[in-house]
This record gives sequence, structure tokens and C-alpha cells, in this order.
Amino acid sequence: MHFTKITDFSLDLLPNMHRIYSAGELVSGQVVLELCRELRVTALEVCARGLATVHWLESRSVGMNTVYSDFTAYEPYLRKRQSLIRDNGTPVVLPAGRHEFPFTFQLPATLVTSFEGKHGNVRYWVKAKLHRPWSTVKKAKKEFTVIEPIDINTPDLLSPQAGSKEKIAHAWYCNLGQVSVTAKIDRKGYTPGEVIPIFAEIDNCTSRSVVPKAAIIQSQTFIARGTMKQKKSVMATMSGDSVPAGKRESWHGRALKIPPLGPSIIQCRIIRVEYSLKICVEIPGSSKLLLELPLVIGTIPLHPFGSRTSSIGSEYSVNLDWLRLTVPEQPEPPPEYSSLVSEEEVVNSLVPPRRASMGCILEGPFYAYIQEFRNRPPPLYSEVDPNPPATDIRPRCMTC
Repeated sequence: MHFTKITDFSLDLLPNMHRIYSAGELVSGQVVLELCRELRVTALEVCARGLATVHWLESRSVGMNTVYSDFTAYEPYLRKRQSLIRDNGTPVVLPAGRHEFPFTFQLPATLVTSFEGKHGNVRYWVKAKLHRPWSTVKKAKKEFTVIEPIDINTPDLLSPQAGSKEKIAHAWYCNLGQVSVTAKIDRKGYTPGEVIPIFAEIDNCTSRSVVPKAAIIQSQTFIARGTMKQKKSVMATMSGDSVPAGKRESWHGRALKIPPLGPSIIQCRIIRVEYSLKICVEIPGSSKLLLELPLVIGTIPLHPFGSRTSSIGSEYSVNLDWLRLTVPEQPEPPPEYSSLVSEEEVVNSLVPPRRASMGCILEGPFYAYIQEFRNRPPPLYSEVDPNPPATDIRPRCMTC
């Protein structure tokens, strides 16, 4: 029997041990074939595939019967084939021992991130097929992961997001009053592990206490035969303090940390994965007030100077918005110089430096004197000029 001759038939991807790739990269590996006796082989090939698949069933009753409707859709992203042993009509005899057949594929420039959902998935794999005379095809398969790079250092994802909403709360036939919420976040794009600072204002004009909350919502959308199937999940939550009746509550950068999440999928025709920040105000005895701000979960984190990629005007307006929530209208004057520096330090700072040779000028007291002079605090703050210009001084004539 032929199968007794093969002790190992496997496929390895090298050198990427985690099998995580990006679009445009090379996928390299080898097919390993170990034989205890010589084997006749007609062909050996490997194929790389990438496919998005959507599938679900819907049922409806027709009389006494139940009719099922099948919703299926496919979107191919990768299809490559490479022959390691070509079929020339004459079988190739491989001696006993270990045989390694290397292969390399280059991924396309545009791919969708690998994904596993309730009604669909995006999968990538490499499969090896061994053809032998008068025998079934022997197969080996290895899956790998593709991550679509999403750089959040773009003007669109660095732009701030804001919104407001209000409603009249009703309990049965009673009017409880109006509740409103206004929320802002500094940008649209984030990466897992970052913290979203939420600036919000909850105005409770009802007769009952309300509780504000914030959550990160993941929305999976599957499309097949013109029909959509959606699944929403709560990925992270944060609860605020209760707002009494007739009071107002402000969030000055309330933090909500992003858990490990898969990146957004927005380029696939049949599968979409989107995120949003939802601000919820729970009103006892009435429906909730909901406000959603869009989010994009990326893979390339914010650069230290990433905000410079956005326009200066928009960045300046963003800073003004945050300052309006945190900085008081009348700034306090700086503290007096005497409250920060004692008289002894003032006297010591005015003592002239001792003579030092040029060879040790940076190590002697002269360097310390320069440093102390450079770090000296500013003069006293006063809104009135202590040395106003004299008005009775006659201007000097330039011809005299």
C-alpha cells in the first residue's frame, strides 16, 4: 500500500513563526515529505487562497411546512498556485528519506484583515497536494493571519468627533422633563490599549436621577443576496456618577480604555466590522437617551507628532474646545517671587563668580552661576507698570 511508505507529509511556513502577514509581504515555507521506502509521485503543488465567506439560513412557515432560505456570498482575495513537481506524464521516483520542497508567494497589495464572525469569516491558507498513481490525493493545510494596516495618523482619523442629543422623558403618561447630553472625543482613530478621554456634559432637567454610561460597541454586518445580517456586541463599559434631578454633570476627560480588539474592516464588500463610542443616559421608568460617536480601530498607533499631519486650523480649534472645558475664564496671577525664593538664595545668586581657568570653566562655580542665572524666575506680576514713562520729558531734537 502506498500510504505505508509516507511517514510524514506536512507544510511549514518560515520564518514567520506566528504566521501573521501584511499585504504585499512574502509568504515562504516548505513542504516536508518523509518516506520509509521509495515513492512514485506524479505531481506536487501548493496553492495559496484567501476568501471572505458569508452564510446564514432563514426559515419561514408555508402551511404545514417550513421553508429555509439560504444566504451565501463569497469574495476572493488571494488565489495563487505553484508546482513543486510538475506532472509531465511520467511519475517521479523519490528515494526513501526526508525531502523538503521550498515555495514562496507574494501577497497582493490589498487584502482584508482575517476575521471570524457569527455569520461569516475572512480566512487565508496554504494547501499542499501530493498526487500519486492509482491513489487518492494526499493534502496538508496551514492557515495564516493577515492584518490590514490602518494608520490612524491621517487627517480623517485625527479629526475630533462631537455630538449632542436631547429628549423629553416620559413615564406612562407623565412628562418627567428634558434630559440632554453633549460629548466630544479628541479623534476618531485609536488602537487597542489606548485610553479614550471623554468630554461630556449631562444636563438633567427631569424630576428623577439619571445615570450616564459610556461603552465601546462593535457592529458586525454581513451582506448576502441584498440582505444584511447584523450583530452588535459591547466590548468595554464605563459608568459615571448619578446625576440628581435638576443638576448638571461634566466629564473632563473621563477615561475609557480600549481592550484588545480586532481592527476595523471597511474595505470588504460582504463583511464590515465597525466600532462606535456610545454615551447612554439611563432614565428610571423611561427609555434611554443614546448618543453615538464613530470610532475606527487601527493597527498603527499615534505618532508622537501625528497631530501635525492634520490641518493647523482644525488642530487649533480642537485645542480651544478642550481649553474651554478646563481653563477658568479669569486666570490667576503667578505666585510672588518672595514666596518661591528665600532672601539667602537671592544674596547668594548675586555673589560674583570666582575666577576660574579656561580649562575647567564648565566644572567650576562659574558654570553653576550661569545655570542659576538662566533658571531665575520672572519678575513680579503686576497689571500696572511700576515704571511708567514720564510725560513731562521734552523729546530731544536730533539736530542739536
